[in-house]
Amino acid sequence: MENLSERSLLRLLQLSSSTLPVGAYAFSSGLESAVERGWVDDSKTTIDWLSLQLTESLVKTDLPILLRQLRAIEEQDVQGVTYWNDYLLACRETAELRLSDTSTGLALMTLLKQLSVSLTVFDGLGEKPEVSFVSVFATACHYWGIDEQSACYGFLWSWLDNQVAAAIKLVPLGQVAAQKALDHLLPSLPERVEESLNICDAEIGSSLPALAMVSSWHESQYSRLFRS
Repeated sequence: MENLSERSLLRLLQLSSSTLPVGAYAFSSGLESAVERGWVDDSKTTIDWLSLQLTESLVKTDLPILLRQLRAIEEQDVQGVTYWNDYLLACRETAELRLSDTSTGLALMTLLKQLSVSLTVFDGLGEKPEVSFVSVFATACHYWGIDEQSACYGFLWSWLDNQVAAAIKLVPLGQVAAQKALDHLLPSLPERVEESLNICDAEIGSSLPALAMVSSWHESQYSRLFRS
């Protein structure tokens, strides 16, 4: 990140902001159902829940594919972009997790078009594409000159910020407890990014059965705050 220009840094902050109008705040990624069933009920269990997803899902799936999308976009490899986009969506284990990815991806595409960001790399996906948020995030990072490592940090922050915001409403966590949770999780991010840089193609992908279960249950949960 030392070589990130001031303009690129500001764009990264914009892209990672919770105010980015992509609707990420509307999805809890299974957390609401985990709280409903008592799996997550305080600061410690919130940290454990998020830490497990960081190490076993984002590091092994989202970040490695983000890196490959950045490289494919750099080379204008439309076939590669299509392949890794489809690969990531195939890794989403429930309809809800897939919806959260494609819904935020479409919203970010719409925003980037209004900001005159080129999206020609997605031409191979057809007129009504299902595009992962990761793929579109990579496109914005490339267009704004954000390097791979910085893109990974921005993506992780965006995810973590939204998940902690959801925990504030659901667990519920107080504002200070939420900041302590972030204080606990943030120091591990450099190690998580380094791990993702060393994952080969054959190692990409993971399964979190508990996350898949609560996400599926959330689709029919009687009362909920978050979208399914």
